[in-house]
Amino acid sequence: MNRYTKISCLFLSLFLSAAAYGQRKKDVPLYKDAKQAVEDRVQDLLSRMTLEEKVMQLNQYTLGRNDNANNMADPVNDIPAEIGSLIYFSSDPGLRNKVQKKAMEQSRLGIPIIFGYDVIHGFRTVYPISLAQACSWNPVLVEQACAVAAQEARMSGVDWTFSPMIDVARDGRWGRVAEGYGEDPYTNAVFGVASVKGYQGNDLSDPARVAACLKHYIGYGASEAGRDYVYTEISDQTLWNTYMPPYLEGVKAGAATLMSSFNDISGTPGTANRYILRDVLKERWGHDGFVVSDWGAIEQLRPQGVAKDKKEAALKAFTAGVEMDMMNKSYDTHLGALVKEGKVSEDMLNDAVKRVLRVKFRLGLFDRPYTQVSKEKERFLLPKSLAIAERLAEESIVLLKNKNKTLPLSGVAKLAVIGPMANSKWHLLGSWRAQGNAEDATTVYEALKKDFQGKAQVMQAAGCDFDGNDRSGFEEAKKVGASSDAIIICLGEKAQWSGENASRSTIALPQIQEELLMELKKLGKPLILVLSSGRPLELNRLEPVCDAILTMWQPGIPGGKPVSGVISGRVNPSGKLSMTFPYSTGQIPIYYNHRQSARPHQGKYQDIPSTPLYDFGHGLSYTTFEYGELKASVLKARPDGKIAVEVPVKNTGDTDGMETVHWFISDPVSTISRPVKELKYFEKQLIKKGETKVFRFEIDVKRDFGFVSNQGKKYVEDGDYYVIVKDKKVKIEVGR
Repeated sequence: MNRYTKISCLFLSLFLSAAAYGQRKKDVPLYKDAKQAVEDRVQDLLSRMTLEEKVMQLNQYTLGRNDNANNMADPVNDIPAEIGSLIYFSSDPGLRNKVQKKAMEQSRLGIPIIFGYDVIHGFRTVYPISLAQACSWNPVLVEQACAVAAQEARMSGVDWTFSPMIDVARDGRWGRVAEGYGEDPYTNAVFGVASVKGYQGNDLSDPARVAACLKHYIGYGASEAGRDYVYTEISDQTLWNTYMPPYLEGVKAGAATLMSSFNDISGTPGTANRYILRDVLKERWGHDGFVVSDWGAIEQLRPQGVAKDKKEAALKAFTAGVEMDMMNKSYDTHLGALVKEGKVSEDMLNDAVKRVLRVKFRLGLFDRPYTQVSKEKERFLLPKSLAIAERLAEESIVLLKNKNKTLPLSGVAKLAVIGPMANSKWHLLGSWRAQGNAEDATTVYEALKKDFQGKAQVMQAAGCDFDGNDRSGFEEAKKVGASSDAIIICLGEKAQWSGENASRSTIALPQIQEELLMELKKLGKPLILVLSSGRPLELNRLEPVCDAILTMWQPGIPGGKPVSGVISGRVNPSGKLSMTFPYSTGQIPIYYNHRQSARPHQGKYQDIPSTPLYDFGHGLSYTTFEYGELKASVLKARPDGKIAVEVPVKNTGDTDGMETVHWFISDPVSTISRPVKELKYFEKQLIKKGETKVFRFEIDVKRDFGFVSNQGKKYVEDGDYYVIVKDKKVKIEVGR
């Protein structure tokens, strides 16, 4: 064969190979080509789907163990290959892969399942509850913790978390205050955005990230009398001023999904509320992900009185803008018929399916549908993950009282650790503990023994249970307390006393716990109260008799280590309250950013103080901080202007400490009355002893001084505004 013949054969071979490759490429559907744009892939797949296949993409069943007492349905054993989503109660990637293989190989089009789960405050490395996280005032740390949760969850087969919960909540009787970031809209917005960033990162297809879900959209935290699932009366202005801001910021941050709320909002339940779901979320805000119902919420439109049967409930929820049916069996049963009857348009159905497919493509599920199988030690409780959880727990602890510098403890030879929480592991994890294992937690007693090893003898007694009438342990507790130099009494709530369907008529501790504390007080020893709870507590009878009070909330598996560090002085507390502690339950609702009163000098309670026991933002340190005067770059600004305000803060104490500066604004005269003050910015910095740090608030006049109308329109009026930090304030005149 001569040279030219060889070259000709080579070109022929290349031509035939290219032709064969082109034919193979032609046989591969566009939606399976990872090089194509997501929207093109979505459209191509949608064009190939039957009505039944479309409907099935909009349904969510369960897989694995269901251990949530509020969700009474059994796990689905016979999973259809065409199912859109599963709530995955297992942490075994192998089981997930078996079900995913069925979807990929046995369904006609090979559409992957998206696996969701309630990863609220950690997956296996459980960190503090969300209410506690907000008390850290450290959104960067919260973002890191959510990234840990995402990594553990995604490596275990979970693609999607039903978190964060950003319901503004002002009634501590409502158990779900534990899941959110407290009473303030701005605070919920900041930590909601941090959570979304932590879960999703910059690329949803990253094998260490999960899709976030903003919940519960919207107004669920306003449930009457703190009772779950009930009616809420919310004016349009309050809806926009108080409840909408966190969700708007979460959507702007790129949250992939939202969850509709259970509650009836002024006559229209959230799950059937077209205004909030379609008019605002999809059209006005331009959200292109999907909305999932809460568990059974579509079917529950019947007891809420707006649907006569499950079919009508499906119609109302779907046309309102709920794309995915979580465990209602409403869409799979009735949606196809509703389309055939012309009650649901094909355009609306197609839009819903596109939203679900879009999220799946962005998660990379079509290109990498399976989870790499790994050992638990490769996924869970990694040293860096544990360090983040412990630091977050440390910064979440709030020192409420410290009479005569009782803390940190020093010079004690014997230390008594008493109370039902003293040696508890399980209840430290709190509600929605995901795959958390109590054996991974450290009790307060265990941690104190380690911190005081070689310094003091640490003794322990339960004294009593969390509730009930058994006082037989009082004598042992008093005996242990009497032989000590100081008593640490650990009281609080069981894990299940907060969370979903955990409303309480009073936020006071059970009587037996209060009685135990009063008995120990008689011993005349320094008395330090350590609280673990999922809500603010009523402490008016306990506060006067305690020398120091710490709330560690429900800290997760770090457990007692952070609070022991505070007691021993290893940790300087820096937490500040994200939710007001009422003087008594009877004051509820009580919150810092209330509207102005017609008679500020009257309208007080006649039997108790009208002020809270501990205000929003309250929290003590082992050092002291001195605030200088506020200085503004300008004292007059236009409505579209910018202003910089600074305040110097000096550490005047003997130890380094972190301080959070809360920046409030006030508009005392407005067409629509405004709260007495509104949080607009916060910043936390470490200030070494003797050092001065300057804190700076970059004000955008429209963003920070503006208010919203009952239609959600932002406006700025001419007039005087005040920027407030603690007891310091500066007046800014705004005019055209």
